[in-house]
Amino acid sequence: MQIGQIIREYRKKKELTQEEMANRLGVTAPAVNKWENGNSMPDITLLAPIARLLGISLDTLLSFHEELTKEEITAIICKTEAVLTEHGFDFEAAVTYAKEQIAQYPNCEELILGIALTLEGWRIMKMIDEAAVEEYDSVFNGWYMRALSSDREEIRTRAAEALYGFYFRKEQYTKAEEYLAYFSEQNPERKMRQANLYYATNRKAEAYRTYEELLFSQYQMTNILFHHIMMLAMQDNDKKKVHALAEKQSELARTFEMGEYYEISGQLEIAVMEKDADAALEIMEKMISGIERIDDFSRSFLYEHMAFRKPREVFQAEMKNNLLRSFRDEETYGFLINDKRWQELVK
Repeated sequence: MQIGQIIREYRKKKELTQEEMANRLGVTAPAVNKWENGNSMPDITLLAPIARLLGISLDTLLSFHEELTKEEITAIICKTEAVLTEHGFDFEAAVTYAKEQIAQYPNCEELILGIALTLEGWRIMKMIDEAAVEEYDSVFNGWYMRALSSDREEIRTRAAEALYGFYFRKEQYTKAEEYLAYFSEQNPERKMRQANLYYATNRKAEAYRTYEELLFSQYQMTNILFHHIMMLAMQDNDKKKVHALAEKQSELARTFEMGEYYEISGQLEIAVMEKDADAALEIMEKMISGIERIDDFSRSFLYEHMAFRKPREVFQAEMKNNLLRSFRDEETYGFLINDKRWQELVK
């Protein structure tokens, strides 16, 4: 928002006419009208009196703390692209326009980041004068550095992603690694980028291990998601979808070489839902016996650079007891209560 628009907005909030405002400031009404229409700017000596009269800070008057809406930010970014493309590929004009907008809204971090990402994207895709590349990169990186100081984690992370990518492409890997500190420890993208750095710098053991850790955690997350979606399908009594999801869980476990226990455990939900005693008992027996091989995945070539602790016998015994305890739940497995195989299994 221009200073004239700020003056008009707050003048009206104060219920002042242009003439009343002019009288209080010792200027003419046409002067106030010109400010509000953007035809002229107030004298610098009038800025403080204008702010006091309107009951606002100088920062607000000068838009230093202006927050733009998503729509306004998008409009400015689109205009920047239009300046770039409407007369061929005028990169200099687009950067000049972008600088003007950022100067007008210097604290709108989302705008600064959006413009930087947009123009850098065009710069990467289009061939431009090599002599100007370094200059433009310096401008964009300066904007990213400003975004790094944001209070919003999303802004900081996206700026760090851009700077990481810039230095990674330049093969300045030590510099690229500095920006990983801006990623949350829980953000899997941080680990992926770290793995890529290991790979690029020929640290093979670290790269293998980190990629394998990502692979293993991806199985766990995807399996949990399949399970929750399957529970929803059960609530909707959508048996076709439940069967399909259970099969997906089995396929997932096979693909990630997790072992038989994980391949069959999802099928038990279907057997219980359908009150299929034979299928349920077969799966339950396999799960009990499969506890002894619960760590089959630790012997897979997919995770050969990861260090797994071998399950202790006491852990396996406790897991078996917990599983048997759950199988004794008559609310879930009541349809088996008269089945001698079930009685023998859970006693």
